[in-house]
Amino acid sequence: MTIWTPAHGVISLPDGKGVRVTRSVRWIVRAGVLIALVLAAGWTMGSQMTRPSLSAVAPATAPARNFTLLTADSMRIAATWRPGRGEGGPAVLLLHGNGASRAMMAETAEWLAGEGYATLTIDFRGHGESSQTGRSFGLRESRDAAAAFAWLKRRQKGARIGVIGVSLGGAASLLGDDGPLPADALVLQAVYPDIRRAVRNRIAAIATSVPAYLIEPLLSFQARPRFGVWPGRISPIAALARYRGPVLVIGGGADLYTPPDESRAMFAAAPGPRALWLVEGMDHAHVSGLRTPEYRRHLLGFFRRWIGTPAAQ
Repeated sequence: MTIWTPAHGVISLPDGKGVRVTRSVRWIVRAGVLIALVLAAGWTMGSQMTRPSLSAVAPATAPARNFTLLTADSMRIAATWRPGRGEGGPAVLLLHGNGASRAMMAETAEWLAGEGYATLTIDFRGHGESSQTGRSFGLRESRDAAAAFAWLKRRQKGARIGVIGVSLGGAASLLGDDGPLPADALVLQAVYPDIRRAVRNRIAAIATSVPAYLIEPLLSFQARPRFGVWPGRISPIAALARYRGPVLVIGGGADLYTPPDESRAMFAAAPGPRALWLVEGMDHAHVSGLRTPEYRRHLLGFFRRWIGTPAAQ
């Protein structure tokens, strides 16, 4: 049998060997096509997970006001400030979850303002009314959190500042280029420990654990081409070890995305004063959107202890 190659022209082979060569080539081609299809599917899934989430936010009602912040990398960040009790009193920065906007935090921000704390809520880049760019699970959003924190610190004349970070917001409070926000008190609510576990848990919630372990690397390792970092850089639990201030970790007892053991791990990783509250029966969505009287008691006790009680007028 003979085959033709560009380099060698016609080559004579003993009978049967050409058949084996042809089958091997076909197998290699088919395997290559399959791998390409799997990678393309994974990239498409990743693109869906990181696409911007545009949404309108209701105008602020006086004395609150809407305005726009500019980040260090020139992103425009929509924000709402609510005055507290008196000038230069303690304040709270509230950071929303993935796919949401500052509207998610408005009710809690209004309640805290009623308690005398000035509050600031923002739309992360790729969310709400801010610059529409790809989402990065807290990595680049940390720049938005840093800009908001700096603005609030200036506005309150250096007063003590607390932070509430829900899911993505908690990750953004920790993953900054210069480390965690220099908050005087930090609430981490339904915050994932690292991107690989976060992706794996979300797949497992739909397709069980075996597919999750197979598919997760195809998504997690897209961090390198998309964001310029390895997945290990997107690790709130590693960053938390650098934060020495007081931490309140809130998790859901029925949360499949950030299971209770991961909330316990976040609590254990905090090197400073710390507290843990696991809310029985709450899944990720419910614990992220807590508005209950018990939730408010936890927040108020935590902030009064660590950033102070606003002065009476």
